[in-house]
Amino acid sequence: MTPFTLPDDFIFGTATASVQIEGGDTNNSWYRWSRQPGHIADGSDCTTADDHWNRVAEDTALMQRLGVNGYRLSIEWSRIEPEPGRFDVDAMAHYRDEIEKLVAAGITPMVTLHHFSNPLWLEDAGAWLNPAVVRQFARYAAHVYTFLGDLVRDWITINEPSVYLTFGHIWGDWPPGDQSILNYFKGARHLIAAHIAAYENIHELAKGQRRSAPKVSAAHHLRVFEPARGKLAEKWICRAFERLFHDIFFEGMATGRLLFPIGRGYPYGKGEYQDMVAINYYTRDMIVFNPAKPLQLFGDTRVKEGALVNDLGWEIYPQGLFDLCYRYFRRYQKPVMITENGTPDKADAFRTRFIYDHLREVRNLLDAGVDVRGYFHWSLMDNFEWAEGLSARFGLIEVDYATQARRIRKSGAFYAEICRNHGVTEAMVADYLG
Repeated sequence: MTPFTLPDDFIFGTATASVQIEGGDTNNSWYRWSRQPGHIADGSDCTTADDHWNRVAEDTALMQRLGVNGYRLSIEWSRIEPEPGRFDVDAMAHYRDEIEKLVAAGITPMVTLHHFSNPLWLEDAGAWLNPAVVRQFARYAAHVYTFLGDLVRDWITINEPSVYLTFGHIWGDWPPGDQSILNYFKGARHLIAAHIAAYENIHELAKGQRRSAPKVSAAHHLRVFEPARGKLAEKWICRAFERLFHDIFFEGMATGRLLFPIGRGYPYGKGEYQDMVAINYYTRDMIVFNPAKPLQLFGDTRVKEGALVNDLGWEIYPQGLFDLCYRYFRRYQKPVMITENGTPDKADAFRTRFIYDHLREVRNLLDAGVDVRGYFHWSLMDNFEWAEGLSARFGLIEVDYATQARRIRKSGAFYAEICRNHGVTEAMVADYLG
């Protein structure tokens, strides 16, 4: 392992999502889902999570101790618009106060408008299967930007649309617990249209209010798909995964072009609807074709034999970060933001090496001419990890859920030194990675 440096203006950040850390909100789809028996692996729920809603000052101070200069947070739609068309002034004031604290601490905010959760009124009306959601989301995005646009330059409209639809409408493990490929396609069209409408609203408002140009994108979850045995059927399934899980969303939200099988052409208008390439990256899947199910569209996914894995059994594959960032930068020619990258590691046994290896790939990307502007580690602190509950520990900061006490892990201390040094020094290699 060798030292490396990253640019002086590079953003070293962390990331969270509202439902996963805030607690106290009973008006969202995940609160109701997690309170129903059998939905969460460890039997927990998101009622309290990290109690961040009441601990903003404490958690901001912890970010200062880490030395990060960026923080990606999400705004909870169910708090901002608890009923259709009624906006909560106090909730918006709370988020404004949180962002003002970040700015005062020298931390640049990146705001996500939708991170997997819906207000109950929206969920009960069909959520992203209902065409009305496009107009409703655009209205919500405009409202939030109006109140926060003077403080926030970087915006994520929708986080991981493919993941939201896969778990909610194919596997059925997330709300609404649906299993329909047709609904996956329908939801994809509405998510793309909503992103474009929100993108246009934010830019029009910025221009009208004479604010500096915002940077707006969706954040896409990208995985490496590889044929396990090199068979033709496995290669075909890999291409199908890339089309359905990656490209229909990336192309639709970047240019407005719909790809088969969700449509064709530019029904929402042809244009440029992303100001950065925002990538969330975690792992690689090996695809295995099962001859007993020759008509299956989705092959079995496995981990490469002998590969290193994390607490959830995902392969640790840093090379994939390079491959995917390089591919989509070349395709869209926009600055790259790595908006999520991290690993569940309760014992904090391998997270330090994980961070080193993935940031080493960022250095390789820069050397290859890829314009990477920032890296947001997932996550700032342990959190409610959706269907896994509180058991999957992603945090640079450990949280004792019984007392809500926070403690910076060794991997967090390592990341803090990276932030201070803008890279990894020889002394850090010896101290943390020897």
